Amino acid sequence: MSDPVSHWFSALGHHAAMPAPRPPLDGDRRVDVCVVGGGYTGLWTAYELRRTHPELDVLVVEREVCGFGASGRNGGWVQGALAGDPATWIARGGPDGARRMDAAIRATVAEIGRVVEAEGIDCAFHVGGTLTIARSAVELDRLRAQAVPSPVALLGADEVAARVRVPGALGALFDPDCARIQPAALVRGLSAAVERAGATIVEGTAVTAIEPIRGTVPAVARTDRGDVSARWVVRCTEGYTPGLPGDARTVAPITSSMIVTAPLRPEQWMAIGWRGAETILDAGPLYHYLQRTADGRIAIGGRGVPYRYGSRTDREGPVPARTVATLRDGLVRLFGPALQGIRIDGAWHGVLGVTRDWTPFVTADDTTGLASAGGYVGEGVAASNLAGRTLRDLLVGRRSELAALPWVLPPGGRPPRWEPEPLRYAGIRGVYGLLGLGQEIERRTGRPSRVTALAERISGH
Repeated sequence: MSDPVSHWFSALGHHAAMPAPRPPLDGDRRVDVCVVGGGYTGLWTAYELRRTHPELDVLVVEREVCGFGASGRNGGWVQGALAGDPATWIARGGPDGARRMDAAIRATVAEIGRVVEAEGIDCAFHVGGTLTIARSAVELDRLRAQAVPSPVALLGADEVAARVRVPGALGALFDPDCARIQPAALVRGLSAAVERAGATIVEGTAVTAIEPIRGTVPAVARTDRGDVSARWVVRCTEGYTPGLPGDARTVAPITSSMIVTAPLRPEQWMAIGWRGAETILDAGPLYHYLQRTADGRIAIGGRGVPYRYGSRTDREGPVPARTVATLRDGLVRLFGPALQGIRIDGAWHGVLGVTRDWTPFVTADDTTGLASAGGYVGEGVAASNLAGRTLRDLLVGRRSELAALPWVLPPGGRPPRWEPEPLRYAGIRGVYGLLGLGQEIERRTGRPSRVTALAERISGH
């Protein structure tokens, strides 16, 4: 049942393995910008640099093939929201900075849609908004506390049922700024657009170290196939960042797992509704995220084994049967009898990058020639585009609204570091255990759980 990378790639016809890689690096190179990582962040950065500054020599270096990581495995939400507590954004940029950050990520949904259309990328892009559904009084109170001014709206039970029929739904937050995509189709289409823009992509090339400018010596990305010297080296490695020297504690790679159903029968869709193809999130502490796919399936994801000791990024083995069963049970619990006996056609997992303060970042230091972005906490499909455009402005020295957003750290700045092992392992696994316990307590008692609050306080989230 497990897909080699994800159902998304299998649906493109890559049933046995990933697409054949592009040629690897062939010896030492000197370029203006070396982008490390061929996921969304790296590709958007390369695309924007070449689109606006075609004189720049831009090279993307990917260890596997473009989209191998989270960009080809995610839930397919182009969400106009960023991870991070609102108080964190206010602390970084004041109330005005937080508002500008929110406006920028919301506008990114339409920006991605514009590029998808302009570049002819067939990735099932559909703006249907997103629903966060409450099925208990505790969850509904949690949504009321989260409700923010327009365009987000708190819907009642009847309004939810008019969109999608979830037995027991008491209400939902609806945010119109979210699109559904086929993730692998976007990343493959974007990589082709990057090449059309004039950047070079090499695959099957592992970067083993990134070194800053030293005197008159430029920054360097050292690989197993030669060294790339550049005015700028941009690290866009997200959940795989801990594998690079000096970055073991920059982000924690958290595992998320997904399953996809067989195509639903017409009578099942009639029972469920969901004609608007909104993305769906349930409001429990250990939430599930869903999309109605363009080919009539339901894809649902959630946390499996959340973290592996030493920030290991194992992801190619089969998804544990227990995780598949948990996700399937969550799907049936959400939609009730309409999906009893539903067949599961695929399962996969991958890692996402989480900073210690659960807040994404962008940084570029002119004195070292090093730049990076990431820590999206699983909300990176839209954020990676905004990061790519922000990095573009920082690298060319453009003073812009994007370059002044509060997620841009000062030169030399970096996000708070995670604790060393074994504290990191014990803390992350412990927090997820507490969240699971808190969810069970809330379901059993119908009251908010102090265990859930404790888990959120310990995590800093």
